[in-house]
Amino acid sequence: MKARPFQFLELPRRMPREVPASVRVLGWQEIHGGFEAGDAAEQSARCLDCGNPYCEWKCPVHNPIPDWLALVREGRLFEAAELAHSTNPLPEVCGRVCPQDRLCEGDCTLNTGFEAVTIGSIEKYIVDEAFRQGWRPDLSAVRPTGRRVAVIGAGPAGLACADRLVRAGIEAHVFDRHAQIGGLLSYGIPAFKLEKHVMDTRRAVLEGMGVRFHLGSEVDGALGGELLRDFDALFLGTGATTPVDAGLPGQDLPGVLSALPFLVANARRQRGERMAADENFELAGRRVLVLGGGDTAMDCVRSALRLGAAQVSCAYRRGEADMPGSRREVKHARDEGVQFLFHRQPLAIEGEGAVSGVRVAASSVGADGRLVLEPRSEQVLPADVVILSFGFRASPAPWWGEHGLALDAAGRIRTTGPAGATSHPKVFAGGDNVRGADLVVTAVNDGREAGLAIARALATTL
Repeated sequence: MKARPFQFLELPRRMPREVPASVRVLGWQEIHGGFEAGDAAEQSARCLDCGNPYCEWKCPVHNPIPDWLALVREGRLFEAAELAHSTNPLPEVCGRVCPQDRLCEGDCTLNTGFEAVTIGSIEKYIVDEAFRQGWRPDLSAVRPTGRRVAVIGAGPAGLACADRLVRAGIEAHVFDRHAQIGGLLSYGIPAFKLEKHVMDTRRAVLEGMGVRFHLGSEVDGALGGELLRDFDALFLGTGATTPVDAGLPGQDLPGVLSALPFLVANARRQRGERMAADENFELAGRRVLVLGGGDTAMDCVRSALRLGAAQVSCAYRRGEADMPGSRREVKHARDEGVQFLFHRQPLAIEGEGAVSGVRVAASSVGADGRLVLEPRSEQVLPADVVILSFGFRASPAPWWGEHGLALDAAGRIRTTGPAGATSHPKVFAGGDNVRGADLVVTAVNDGREAGLAIARALATTL
């Protein structure tokens, strides 16, 4: 497609086909389809190529977005895929799950009156279609170095690190306790945001590049010591999975669930991997109340709908504008029938023998920004199931301390600089175990940078 100045005036922003809310809640497929080649080229042509690409700077991995938009417009798909992978080892994932409304698209120049370029959907199109047509990363010029690195955690940080290692000729061995790669990409984010065949394809691609996976492997102190001894370096991409404990009275009542175990159990059930430790989360016909306002809370409310809950509500202690998650996800949840209750501070979970509701107080924000509870405003929100989604903290392994790995007061790994070096000369880290709970794309960035740093270190000595 030939570029024309001010094409955005003729072509409105258009997303791929969206499955109607009344239909999509009946299944687990992604709610948006994919672009065809002509649609992707047309939407790419809306880019102004503004010279100072705010979209690129806002992106945590600094994708060269205008450049691969131009390649799509010109029909040069494989070159676009190569360029997308040059900065992002998991572009098809980020195209689906990044909060583009708060990142690249939120800073698109056209967002000031003409609606942003559909960057995320085009990124998804580039990789999905390139893979479908047979494109794969070309590592034919890579020469083995004889070096070996163990990557602990097959989530976004670990996969990004492994990608950069094998591109540098380093043997990457990835260890993870789950049966599939992806970490929370496979076992936390629901399929209506990221269908699991996407991760199956990525696994095949990474294995074709030379990455070796050791799945179903719990890395304890003994195995951790062996890996430190037998490998040239370690990368820790273990995430942050310990739930924040709000200390609510009654939170141990039957019917009170924690967000992450709920999502993981549901993902395992869909994959046919259900384990004895997974609780039986039967929600059909029940009133479900989710406490929290982030993306994980949105994953829970939207999953509850698909599991047949009769009523799904979300209570958040501040206003809608204060919610930490994606505005897009809140819209999807509301479209699907979720009821939102803002300015509700949970005080206790009520019930005798099982949960019956949550006692809350109305809240407002004081002049100093702190939450203020309104007097005589308490009420009980009825619920048969309550899901707690107050965020997550790092989950340090005991053996880290045994090997001198320095942690901060919150249990996060201390690193020096953006490349993930730690207090142990052979250990690097990145993602949520360093940052605390954060975005997929920031974990990808950390893993990429650590992989490059490890390669540089091993090229000399370590």
